[in-house]
Amino acid sequence: QAGALSFEIISNGKKLICNSGYFQNQNHQLNELTKSSAIHSTLILDDRSSCKFNNTKNKGSKISQGLKIIKKNIVFEKNYWKINVAHDGYLKQYGIIHEREIEFYPEQTKFVGYDKIISKRNIKNLKFEIRFHLEPNIKTMKTQNNKSILIDLDGEGWKFNSDNNMNIDNGLYFGKKDSFVDNQNIVISGMTNDKNQTIKWEITKL
Repeated sequence: QAGALSFEIISNGKKLICNSGYFQNQNHQLNELTKSSAIHSTLILDDRSSCKFNNTKNKGSKISQGLKIIKKNIVFEKNYWKINVAHDGYLKQYGIIHEREIEFYPEQTKFVGYDKIISKRNIKNLKFEIRFHLEPNIKTMKTQNNKSILIDLDGEGWKFNSDNNMNIDNGLYFGKKDSFVDNQNIVISGMTNDKNQTIKWEITKL
């Protein structure tokens, strides 16, 4: 699967942020879709996955060009957690490194994320998306100022913030074997340029 730097958040035994699951039937076209980066809670560049796949006879698609984790730093203290990781899955084709840093403040029940698009050579404008997948039972509502999305996790309130362009998108969730249901995901979108970019987002419990 091309889910590099994706993550999940669990609150009181329920998933707040998730990945959208896996369709196990290797002969079905949904099998390949569920291996893609777009089904994971991570950054997607130019509608491409961070790994490349080749189809193999009777065995579904296999990774033909993988990636390397080129940076990893973890901090775990009483009142502060941080993970900082980067991969080179978009480097060969686009000259881009994806670096993700997520901080967690336990006392505030607050996550602060930074997705960094780091250019290693002159690049053309490319579309990027950062997706945050939600389980089917979760309800969402965008605030009037377009800066926040309210999340209802079975009566538990959360708020997703970002100053970047963000929307609520419909998707598919593959939580049960060889079946799917509709779900939603929060998506931050934009365009790359010659300069490095840092996209900040926050998830806070209300």
